[in-house]
Amino acid sequence: MTNKALVIDDDRLTLDLLSFQLKDEGFDVVLADNGAEGLKHVRSTDFDVILTDLNLPDINGIEMVKQSRMTSPETEIIIVTGYDKADKAIEATRVGAFGYIVKPVNLEELMVDVRNAVESKRQARLNAQQAEEIRELRGKLSSRQSYEGIIGGSRAMQNVYEIIENVAESDANVLILGESGTGKEVIANAIHYKSHRAKEAFVKVNCSALPKELIESQLFGHVKGAFTGANSDKTGFIGQSNGGSLLLDEIGEMPIELQPKLLRVLQEKIFYRVGGDKPWEVDFRLICATNRDPMEAVKDGSLREDLYYRMNTIEIRIPPLRERTEDIPMLAEHFLQMYGEKYGREDIKFERSAYDQMLNYSWRGNVRELQNVIERAVLLSKSSKITSLDVAGGNGMMAAAAPPTTTISYGGISETSGIADMEYGTEMIEKFGDVIVNKLPEPEGEKNNSDLFDALESGIVLAALRRTKGNKQAAANLLGLYRPRLYGMIKRHNLEERIS
Repeated sequence: MTNKALVIDDDRLTLDLLSFQLKDEGFDVVLADNGAEGLKHVRSTDFDVILTDLNLPDINGIEMVKQSRMTSPETEIIIVTGYDKADKAIEATRVGAFGYIVKPVNLEELMVDVRNAVESKRQARLNAQQAEEIRELRGKLSSRQSYEGIIGGSRAMQNVYEIIENVAESDANVLILGESGTGKEVIANAIHYKSHRAKEAFVKVNCSALPKELIESQLFGHVKGAFTGANSDKTGFIGQSNGGSLLLDEIGEMPIELQPKLLRVLQEKIFYRVGGDKPWEVDFRLICATNRDPMEAVKDGSLREDLYYRMNTIEIRIPPLRERTEDIPMLAEHFLQMYGEKYGREDIKFERSAYDQMLNYSWRGNVRELQNVIERAVLLSKSSKITSLDVAGGNGMMAAAAPPTTTISYGGISETSGIADMEYGTEMIEKFGDVIVNKLPEPEGEKNNSDLFDALESGIVLAALRRTKGNKQAAANLLGLYRPRLYGMIKRHNLEERIS
């Protein structure tokens, strides 16, 4: 986008000189020969920089700065005047002037100030935008019973949360792996906004969406004249992320010839713009994401092995939805509330048959597919109750998910341990843990035992259902669970047939 400049001066020669210089630098230029006309332009146009004389025929230059700042606080103002007095320069700076240039004008010095003023405004806009994004995100986070805007209470997701909690404050590079639709960008958001870089820029780049011939310029920036169409210097995504974080989504799609340059940035913290020989220092936290197996990409030559290890200091694998079915009802309820509010259907609810259907469907599109299905259900439902879902692209075809089953035997645990006679509480739980762990067999070689917590979850849910004679609401209340989450656990552990 072309930068816009406003020049205010009652001297025609100065107007012509500054207009010629600014247009030569690629600016759109508006001229005014008095303060009133200049303020009229300020009110109607968003300028990137304003140049004004100190001694205007109708408005004092200091007052001009004040009024311009009130109307357009992000636009920087440079005073260009023949009045060479230190006290005036100090007063102008105090009321908000960005620079003070004395006539006769040194055009090279002036353009340095102009470029810096334009960059100052751009940075102010960027900071304001980032601050608004942070406020919106924090508002969303505080309104949900979830972790940093991520919906899911399964143990698989708890493991993800723990990793985020442990690494967010560090500057370690993170590689997020997961199928399409699992929520890799949501995880990246959580990492950035929990870090000490949260107030700085979070630049997101989808490597697969950038044209191959422009990706280097987009990433590293370019200098004016580097190639046809490069009419001005450009700060690339890497430069924009300085001080903050950079998300490279679909990193496996980055051209192989650019990967050594990215590796150099990670190693040396400097980069070069296309067509330039000036090194630029940069400090950012790299977060990469891909739906491909990175080792397969290394093997087929599309990903450099040294870059893989450099960006994979911390690896986070997001489980597909079919591996955390207990989260499905929770996610569905979240999307139901979201779209119910959006489309004025706040009273809409799921029937048990809808829960059964979503728990028996293999969500190949993961969370994104579930979200689309719920939105469609809210829009198309003719009543306040959703009894069935239109899945698999709208044709209603179902593909049953194969729920994992867990069968682990640790031998009989005798009630003679005294646990049965104890009051429920922390001490009882600790004693119960001692009994179970003491019964665990020693792992054979490098092979771990089966997942103990998976077996415990299955056993506790089954015991609750037996105690309540299959009443799922009563079992959920007994265990302190959200009922849809209990449905997911029952499905994942295949407990329906074992309730007696």
